[in-house]
Amino acid sequence: MSITHQPNVVALRAVIQGFLQERLHGKLEKLSADDPRRAELQAQFIAATWLEDAARRVVQIQAVTHSLKPLHPDAKGSSLYRAPGQLAASKQVGTHSLGSSFSADVVGNAAALDVYKFLKLSHEGHSLLELATQGDADFAAALSADDVLAKKWMTSFAGLAEARGTVSSHSHAKQIYWLVGNDAHDDGAYHLLAPLYPTSLVHRVYQQLQDDRFGEEAKAARLARKAQTHHARPVREYPQLAIQKLGGTKPQNISQLNSERRGDNYLLASVPPVWKSETVRPLLRVSSLFDMVGRRRAVAQQARALRLFLQGNPPQNAPTRRQVREWVQSLIDELVQFQAELLTLAPGWSQADDCLLSAAQRTWLDPDGQASAAIDPDDATDAVAADFARWVNAQLKDPLPVGDPEFLLWRKLARLQFSAFEREAA
Repeated sequence: MSITHQPNVVALRAVIQGFLQERLHGKLEKLSADDPRRAELQAQFIAATWLEDAARRVVQIQAVTHSLKPLHPDAKGSSLYRAPGQLAASKQVGTHSLGSSFSADVVGNAAALDVYKFLKLSHEGHSLLELATQGDADFAAALSADDVLAKKWMTSFAGLAEARGTVSSHSHAKQIYWLVGNDAHDDGAYHLLAPLYPTSLVHRVYQQLQDDRFGEEAKAARLARKAQTHHARPVREYPQLAIQKLGGTKPQNISQLNSERRGDNYLLASVPPVWKSETVRPLLRVSSLFDMVGRRRAVAQQARALRLFLQGNPPQNAPTRRQVREWVQSLIDELVQFQAELLTLAPGWSQADDCLLSAAQRTWLDPDGQASAAIDPDDATDAVAADFARWVNAQLKDPLPVGDPEFLLWRKLARLQFSAFEREAA
């Protein structure tokens, strides 16, 4: 046995004795002064007797950070203990985010949870479980003067954080087939994932939300907000919060931390955002409608896809021509959608002094506001089709050698689609 420090040994023995006396007192309180079971209980809580029994029962429980039971109470597979420092770093919030300060959970026989409560006791910032896993000489001496017996108990207690048996899943556990190859029809192109419940992370979230909702400082901050005065602590709200109850009337059957939360597990709202359409505004202070259309994400993506496709020097055949036509028609669809949005505005917006569009584009986008316009609507449509063709060529000409043949094709496709839209609208 390594060299011990007697003051530490004495302090650790006091921690152990204090725990045993507190538990004994709690049980004796329930018995009358002449109850014969008092002597039996006092014998059970002699340090050597209780520690021997605890070292035997510790195999009935397991310290975990990721648990299977919350997924299904009848699942019999493995739970795992992975300290945050053992996990890969990630930008997403996860167990790895907890750092060195985290609460391990315990699963297994609820009748043996008193052993975990014992190992959670701390001395100088270290839990008894940590001291056991480190083989601390002072803790061993505090457990027993018999070196062999102390080592045996230490080994048993240290095993609390080790997986029991072979790692396995269960038919009640959740499983996800995750495609890692390129062929979704190939059964070998998948990994089978078996997610576990991140119980240590869930507990930290619960503690944070409890503090934000019911903590004294949080209450003071809300009162300050109501009085419109300053408070150093921000007010945090969690709208549409849900509570998932695990374990029913016996939350301890799920895990120790679940029991401490009385079975409550917070679920943050995970709902799709409410769609809010952008306000349609008159097209002012721009010289061409394509200055605005080209900024749309879908338009920019499709124009880029078309350019990259043609840069790849595809074969000059029917499939290539069909692919190019589909992309250009998608761009025309976006242009027609843009026109439809502008048509919802009150007529006459294009008569504003700061509308710099050409007469053709003003007539095409604001036909009812151009009663005295000098340009015929059909001529305006032809002119916008030509503007579109020039714009497409401008997206492709660097570095592609596009010219009149492409211009004529784009203009023809635009004119046909404009006409189809006009017939549909009529």
